[in-house]
Amino acid sequence: MTSDTRPPDVLKETVRTQAREGSGVWWWFLILGVLWVWFGMYVLSYRVGSLTVVAAFVGVAFLLGGITQLAAAGRVLEWRWLYIIGGILGIAAGILTFVWPSVTLYVVSILVAWYLIFFGIMHVVGALTGPKADYWWTGLLLGAAELVLGVWAVRSWQRSLVTLVTLVGVWAIFHGVSEIFAGFSLRQAGKRMGLRVG
Repeated sequence: MTSDTRPPDVLKETVRTQAREGSGVWWWFLILGVLWVWFGMYVLSYRVGSLTVVAAFVGVAFLLGGITQLAAAGRVLEWRWLYIIGGILGIAAGILTFVWPSVTLYVVSILVAWYLIFFGIMHVVGALTGPKADYWWTGLLLGAAELVLGVWAVRSWQRSLVTLVTLVGVWAIFHGVSEIFAGFSLRQAGKRMGLRVG
């Protein structure tokens, strides 16, 4: 017994269905992108309220990370206790962020500064000692920038806090722009496939 539908036809129909579904919600990506860009610009305004927004952002990130770890603990077979401890610590850190936002921002900003130093050194060493593929120097530039920014931030806690706020703001803007591009790309893909896109 043979089927009338050949595998390439099934693949085409699957791609068409996914394009239809994706192009139908392209405007969600646009709205989310605009909100992320707005969030990043507000954070980069360096107003007193922007510190509160960054603290809330960090708190929500800790809470979601902790919840994710606890959910993952139910699905892993090995090292389950590590996921549970990570989840509890993430939720506790999220709650502490909302109770003591200034202390949390101080600690997180110092950790981010040392993170930049550590990964800056790794990127510089990796670029200089690793295989020299095309654009190998971008890793060197990234590592140097991380190293300089991290050392600058470690020199005082105020600089670390400015670095944290700047990183959150810049990340939010880049993330927003990528969401906007994703939305327009989905819309364009739908038009190319002859779908009705709103």
